Amino acid sequence: MKRISGTPVSRRSTSRGSLAAVMVALSLIVAAGPLARGDDRVERTVSRGLDWLAAKQSRRGSWAANENRYPTAMTALAGTAMLMEGSTTTQGRHAEPIRRAVDYLVSRARPNGLVGDPKNDDRYTYGHGFSMLFLSQLLGEEEDERRREELVGVLTRAVEFSGRAQTKDGGWGYVSAKDGNDFDEGSTTITQVQGLRGCRNAGIPVPREIIDKAIAYIHRCTMPDGGVQYSSKGGGGRPAISAAAIACLFNAGEEDDTHVPRMLAYAAKHLGNISNNSFGHWHYAHFYYAQVMYREGGETWTDYRGQIEKRLVSEARDDRDGVFWPQGYIGTVYTTATNLTILQLDRAALPIYQR
Repeated sequence: MKRISGTPVSRRSTSRGSLAAVMVALSLIVAAGPLARGDDRVERTVSRGLDWLAAKQSRRGSWAANENRYPTAMTALAGTAMLMEGSTTTQGRHAEPIRRAVDYLVSRARPNGLVGDPKNDDRYTYGHGFSMLFLSQLLGEEEDERRREELVGVLTRAVEFSGRAQTKDGGWGYVSAKDGNDFDEGSTTITQVQGLRGCRNAGIPVPREIIDKAIAYIHRCTMPDGGVQYSSKGGGGRPAISAAAIACLFNAGEEDDTHVPRMLAYAAKHLGNISNNSFGHWHYAHFYYAQVMYREGGETWTDYRGQIEKRLVSEARDDRDGVFWPQGYIGTVYTTATNLTILQLDRAALPIYQR
């Protein structure tokens, strides 16, 4: 017996007239979505997109946003996109750029636990959170004992730094609570929680009270309609932060949280239509909303995946280095890395993005 889309088909039944029926079934499968599974356009876009990122890596192993800003965050995001392809520091097509990215981020780790540069980065908690996520995902694949011990030390101190940087309300701001007068906001809070969850999954001790305070923070920021506001101080519901908050709760093991149903309804209202550009930070919003839809699975994910793949593939641009997505404010490295993460979720290569 063989199967076509889960349906048993006898080899003998494919003779004569029934062969035509099988061919019709196959044609329907291929036409089922805007871009069917295994579509060459998706695979080419991902492969060429990773080539483009590799070509843009600096000699030091870093990537940067516009005006060479946010090198820690951009390096972690680009490195994560490469890990999702299946490469590690020792194996795969992108082993060398991943290795160089690890070297760069380890070199940015400070004695106080911060991964980043507070003197030259006015939003260093983003880089710190994304670095925890990236480094924690490759820790289990690290074969060199010395380097593994080094990474464990970096991540252990990074977790401790995040705990100290948390505000009294349970969130995080663009800088630590001490440096930022206890200011917090949603997007950096989600970055920290995902990084902390990645560390915990990798065996790094993460005090439960840090996560509990962050979950309580998200609850306080969730409005009656399910939208998550910019900060614990106010700011109104934001589709992008709302999607990120749901992903954060899922990563924290809070899928059954009583706030989730109305948060999902709010996110679907604003993000369910891929062509909706009426809110800010479209790519950031779908970077997290795609994670939520993937975790939902089934037809929810299949329908969303067809829409997002069609849009991202159609908007990709080519140059001699590969495929990329331009973006004005933060930069092309950021948009390309986040879009490649979306397009590779189905590979389930990283624990943090698995169902």
